[in-house]
Amino acid sequence: MHSSFGDRIPEVVVFHPSRFEEAEWIVHNVREFKTVIVHAGGMETTEAQRLIDFVAGGVSAMDGQAECLAPLTFVFAPERVTLRRDPGSPVG
Repeated sequence: MHSSFGDRIPEVVVFHPSRFEEAEWIVHNVREFKTVIVHAGGMETTEAQRLIDFVAGGVSAMDGQAECLAPLTFVFAPERVTLRRDPGSPVG
């Protein structure tokens, strides 16, 4: 079966990072065309925000998308994935 993903099977990966150094691995997963959910609520708030900002910048540079699901919980998708929010859903 042919898809816009080529031979890859779409995959969703969930991260619960505990330190900023995990940000690079999260971006790597999006670069590999995986959709990534990041819940950084277990981190110190300043470091969690730094991680989210780093990942968002990396994903944006690859023409991907980011969506806030809840405080410190985001979904990052590669360019081949479309993220849509229910118009009635509150922003996280």
